[in-house]
Amino acid sequence: MPTRHFINLAYLGAPFHGWQTQPNAASVQETVERALSTVLRTPVAVTGAGRTDAGVNASMMIAHADLPERIDDDSRLVRALNSILGPSVAVRWVHPVHADAHARFDATSRTYHYYAHCNRNPFAGGLSWQAPATLDFELMNEAAAELLVTTDFTSFSKLHTDVKTNNCRVTEARWRRALTGEELPGAPEWVFEITADRFLRNMVRAVVGTLVDVGRGKVSIEAFREIIERRDRCAAGTSMPGTPLFLHNITYPYPI
Repeated sequence: MPTRHFINLAYLGAPFHGWQTQPNAASVQETVERALSTVLRTPVAVTGAGRTDAGVNASMMIAHADLPERIDDDSRLVRALNSILGPSVAVRWVHPVHADAHARFDATSRTYHYYAHCNRNPFAGGLSWQAPATLDFELMNEAAAELLVTTDFTSFSKLHTDVKTNNCRVTEARWRRALTGEELPGAPEWVFEITADRFLRNMVRAVVGTLVDVGRGKVSIEAFREIIERRDRCAAGTSMPGTPLFLHNITYPYPI
C-alpha cells in the first residue's frame, strides 16, 4: 500500500535551473523523482517544501513522496539514491509520515541564509558574496528590523507571479557574524538570516540587495521604509546573486 514519506535532502543549486521541474532544463525535483523511480522501479512524484530559484542552494530541503511500501529502515534506500543522484544532491533520510502530511503546506516557517565575506576568500567558490569592506552591517540591521513589522512584501517580489497574496510574516531578519566553519569550507564572515512563514519568488535576494544599498549609504532608513510602503519592485534594490543563498531550515507543527 502506498505510504507517504518525508525526504530530507541537500543540494548545490548551480547545476540546476531551480527546484521545480521545467521543460528543457535540469531541476532538482526532476532529478530526485528520476532517482526514486529508478531505485523503486515505479514512477514516483515528489513535492518540495519550496521552490528555490536557479543557482540557489539548500542545506536542508524537505519533500514528500508516496512510496510503494513503508520504509522504516531507510539506510539501503538512502545509499541507493545517493549512488545515482550525482555529486550535487544528497539525501539524508527518508521517514514515513501520516497520510495527509504535506511538505509545502504544513511547513510553519522557512529560514534562509545569505553568506558574505569582506576579506578576499579563494575558497568561497561563489557560495559567499564578496562584500565591500566599508559595508555598514549595523545600519543594515537597523533597516532589517523594519521587515519584522512589514506585512506586504510586493516591493521585494518578482513581477507577474501566480501567487494570490504578497503578504508574509517575517519573524527574524538580521546580519550576524558567521560561526567558525559555518556551511562553507572557506567560512564566510557574515550571514544574513531571515525566517518567515512563506517567501515570495526572488524575495530574499531583493531584500539583501536593498539592505546592501543601505549599508553602502545609498539608501537611508527612512527611504527603506518608503520602498516597502510603495509596494513597487522597481523601487527596491538590485537582486543579489543566487549562489550565496541557502535554504537553511524548515519547521513543521509535528516532529519529522
